[in-house]
Amino acid sequence: MNYVKPSCLVLGVLLLALAVRDMDMAAVLNHVRDIGLLGMVFVLLFYAATFLMDVAGWQLTLLTVPLNLRWLWRLYLVRTAGEAINNVTPFGSLGGEPVKALMLKARYGVGYHDSSVSLILAKTLILMALVVFLALGFGLLLPVERLSDSYKAIAGLGLAGLATGIGLFFLMQRYRISSWVGRHLGARWPGFRWERAVRLVQELDERVASFYTAHRGRMLGAFLFALLNWLMGVGEVYAVMYLLGHPVSFVDAWIMEALVQLVRAGTSFIPSSLGAQEGTFKVVCAALTGDPSLGLACAVVRRVREVIWIAAGIGLWWSFADSGADVEPSADAVPEAQGP
Repeated sequence: MNYVKPSCLVLGVLLLALAVRDMDMAAVLNHVRDIGLLGMVFVLLFYAATFLMDVAGWQLTLLTVPLNLRWLWRLYLVRTAGEAINNVTPFGSLGGEPVKALMLKARYGVGYHDSSVSLILAKTLILMALVVFLALGFGLLLPVERLSDSYKAIAGLGLAGLATGIGLFFLMQRYRISSWVGRHLGARWPGFRWERAVRLVQELDERVASFYTAHRGRMLGAFLFALLNWLMGVGEVYAVMYLLGHPVSFVDAWIMEALVQLVRAGTSFIPSSLGAQEGTFKVVCAALTGDPSLGLACAVVRRVREVIWIAAGIGLWWSFADSGADVEPSADAVPEAQGP
């Protein structure tokens, strides 16, 4: 499997090469320079606020920690580090989610079972909010004559596939399907190690399903924070296009962001969706504004923001790692406490 990561990265580089082929890069760089240092600082601060929505939603799913600002800040740091790992590894969450669990355990004494359940819940609610956001965006793009029917058809098929997958993922959790499958496999191929794995799956399933039924207020709050996060992504595109000197309507910004996020979801096996994100910005912005260089410039600004954020996250991960894996939990860590 050692070839997977380099292969995905090579694919991303090839897609990036296709995106910039035949482009007037001087025009793209001129657009980017129009933003200036203050504009870039604004973009970073805006994203920091956007990121807070994800963290607040995650905190609501972590029942064993208090709902206070101190823990919000701790989770902010942990999520920043974990998402940085997610962005530089293929297949999305295979790298970053374990990092978050490790950091919570080593630094703050939060048990692996508690963090694992919260990470599953947070990811599920983020994806469910993404489907709602994309569905609204699809409704906005349907009457837009500047986008061809082929774009709309591809977007519709992609949305349907994503919604189906996420819906099945939620149903598996809600109705404990993993536990049912595990029990049947365990009965067919009995063994100590298999039975232990089945018990672990059953425990996680019970906790996840219990959250959906016993903590509906928290679930709704986490979902709304996730949806607000996606909506603030529209605000980022709107602000970047304004700073580039070519403002677009909020509807156009929503369409751009929705199509970019749909493509990112489909290319999560490529680190940071390299190339796919740039190509989507270029094609969609060309259709909406007639200037593909504007779309590529917007993609460059977002990529710069991502690189800075990823660097900060990796720096946090290194600082946590340097402090040692056996650090004592903080005094107010409550890994065994029952949530409200």
